[in-house]
Amino acid sequence: MALYHFFAPCPRGLESVLVTELQKIGASSLQICDGGAKFQGDWHACYRINLESRIASRILWQVVDRPYRNEIDIYNIARALPWNEWFSKDLTLRINMAAIKCPLRSLDFITLRVKDAVCDKFREHTGGRPSINTEKPDVRIHGFLNAQKLTLYLDTSGEALFKRGSRKISGDAPLRENLAAGILQLIDWKPGTPLLDPMCGSGTFLLEAARISLNIPSGLGRNFAFEKFKKFDDALWREIKNQAIARQKPVTSQPIYGSDLYGEALVNTRTNFLAAGLPEIVNLKQVNILEISAPTETGIIITNPPYGVRMGEQQELMQLYPRLGDVLKKKFHNWKAYILTADPSLPKLIRLSSSRRTPLFNGALECRLLEYKMVLGGMREIKKSKAM
Repeated sequence: MALYHFFAPCPRGLESVLVTELQKIGASSLQICDGGAKFQGDWHACYRINLESRIASRILWQVVDRPYRNEIDIYNIARALPWNEWFSKDLTLRINMAAIKCPLRSLDFITLRVKDAVCDKFREHTGGRPSINTEKPDVRIHGFLNAQKLTLYLDTSGEALFKRGSRKISGDAPLRENLAAGILQLIDWKPGTPLLDPMCGSGTFLLEAARISLNIPSGLGRNFAFEKFKKFDDALWREIKNQAIARQKPVTSQPIYGSDLYGEALVNTRTNFLAAGLPEIVNLKQVNILEISAPTETGIIITNPPYGVRMGEQQELMQLYPRLGDVLKKKFHNWKAYILTADPSLPKLIRLSSSRRTPLFNGALECRLLEYKMVLGGMREIKKSKAM
């Protein structure tokens, strides 16, 4: 099969683990970028990465990368592409354009010119044109402009890949599934290692960990845009899915633990696990985080505490953080704790010394992933002993 150029965007901060994942799935010529990774692959790799990547947000097929000077160049570059050979005029379409240091004035006008070019190409060859649908299009075209070049992509994924197709309920500030999966890779969690989320909300960390433990492809419960392309290979796609299903492990109980102060949150978690076909494989308990105990001798805590927006919530959290630090010190010796937070006050108020701080983004929200090694004596004593 011929090799094509692709780009896989991901949450910022996860680029390194994305590259490792893509290499395992079948990508080649990998190149890490800010906010994603470039790679090469055939359609087999494209189909499989869409099905199995837990970290990528989309898989974008690069169809052109050329210099431009003005809006006329952009129209001509887009018009020259064989859009009518890639998808049908009967499908709906959306154009997404982004730019950095682009000298042209209006991104909206550039988007319109690309849309005109695509539709004019269809009219020339088919006598009709795709309709525009900005909500749920069949086909998405993504474009990117820098100071010199225009790059256009066909989106092979459709809906973003973090939409697994099974989560039914999310919280007020939901954690994206691909961010949760990428964090589990960042902290080097392995299946079989006890994992606890003591503020589990709708259970995103737990569900991603369960899928990883059972080797369940993240995209098994959804459809993809490439299935609507004219040259879609249905037999190849069925073969890839069957092979992935064959690699799954039997559904058995896992050392994955979740708790929350609110019963409603646990109902939501159970609903999401049931929708994923994984009922009763993790351990859930309604309990205040300040009253929890370690379920095993060693393990990993991963949690995303609520972020206070209103004044009353902020005051409650300012009282919670120091007490949370005390609980971790007293009850979780030999554990590692990871806290994802968008609250800049947490690192100071929790009164623990972090061994690592990793910048991450949950959508547009900038966060920090804080690592705490909960050992007797604390991090300061460890640092002193290493210096001696």
